[in-house]
Amino acid sequence: MSAADVWIADLAVSPDQLDLCWTVLDRPERDRADRFLRPVDRARYVASHAALRRILAETLDCDPAEIRFAAGADGKPELAGSARGALSFNLSHSGARALIGLAPAAAIGVDVELVRPIPDAGQIARTHFAADEVATLMALPPDAIEGVFYGLWTRKEAVVKAHGTGLSLPLDRFSVTLPPAPPRLLRWPGAGGWTLAELDVGPDYAATVAVRSSDAKVTSHRLPADWPKDLG
Repeated sequence: MSAADVWIADLAVSPDQLDLCWTVLDRPERDRADRFLRPVDRARYVASHAALRRILAETLDCDPAEIRFAAGADGKPELAGSARGALSFNLSHSGARALIGLAPAAAIGVDVELVRPIPDAGQIARTHFAADEVATLMALPPDAIEGVFYGLWTRKEAVVKAHGTGLSLPLDRFSVTLPPAPPRLLRWPGAGGWTLAELDVGPDYAATVAVRSSDAKVTSHRLPADWPKDLG
C-alpha cells in the first residue's frame, strides 16, 4: 500500500512571519510574488510557498532555502538535482488556507477552495463537467448546489493535478462522485487505480487529495499556527 501525507497551513501570518517566509524563497518565486497586484495575493503566495519549502525540507532533512525546483516533462513542478523524482508533491491555496501533499511512490494532487457565492454554478458545471456529474448536481435542491459544486470542483481538480497534464485532460473526460458521497472516480479514460480523500480544512472550505494509486493511505496534518518561526 502506498502512502501520502497532506499538510494544512494557515496563511494568515503576521508581517514579521511573512518576512521570514520571504527569506527562503528563490529568485523565480520572488519575481512571481512581485507580479501580484494585490498585497493579499502576494502575501498568500509567499506564505504558501514558504510552507511548501518548510515541509519538503523537514522531509528531505535540509534547509528550506536549499530546495530547488524544476519543471517536469508535463510542466508540473518537481524537485531538482539529486532529489529529482524522489518525492511527488503538490500545493494548492485559497483564501487563508494552503494544502500541501507529499507522496514518495505515487503522483499526488491536492485542491482547496474557499466557498464563496457563485450564482452561475450551474452554467459553469454545464460548460466544464461531465454529463453525469451535471445531471446529479442540477437534480439537487437549489440551495444545495453551491456547496456541492465546490466539493465536486476540488475532486476533479485534485485528479487533474495528480495526472499532471493540465488542460490537456478536459474535465468532462472523467467523472467523480458528488458530495456527500465519499470521493471516488466513476469514469476514467486511462488505466491504473486511484485514491481520493476529502479533507477537513475548516468551515467554508472544500478540499480533496487525489493519489494515483489504489488504496493509498492518506494522513493529514496541520502546521502549528506559528509555523513560520521554523524558517529562521
